[in-house]
Amino acid sequence: MSKHDAASALISHDEDYHAWVLGQIALLEGGRFSALDVANLVGELNALASSYRHAIESRIGVLLLHLLKSRWQPDKRTGSWESSIIEQRSRIARRLKESPSLRSYPGEILEEEYRLARRKAAAETGLPISTFPEECPFTIEQVLDPDFLP
Repeated sequence: MSKHDAASALISHDEDYHAWVLGQIALLEGGRFSALDVANLVGELNALASSYRHAIESRIGVLLLHLLKSRWQPDKRTGSWESSIIEQRSRIARRLKESPSLRSYPGEILEEEYRLARRKAAAETGLPISTFPEECPFTIEQVLDPDFLP
């Protein structure tokens, strides 16, 4: 362990996050497991796992919003909507490839994310919320299908 790594290992999580991470890496690489900040490492690993779920939730929400606008305002469809749909699907697919254990997660959150997307679609389009069905009009397969457009 270098002098810098040793110094980083002594920095607290709250004092300098980046230096703390580097210090924890140095401790792991050096096999100094008893010196690890276990409580904060556990918290950070939980946060990392949650970040993958949150990223999928966010992207499903944006995707649903643009699919709704595309279906109920086809005359206002823009390249940016289609570009956003392509990007969200691509990034979701990447996350699911990196973490196959999350493969069923988009289907699990579809209805919850749809409720929010429905309200946002009404707000953004000026259409009454009753324009959009109460239940998601798209299957999760359609939502994630790179070739599907309503």
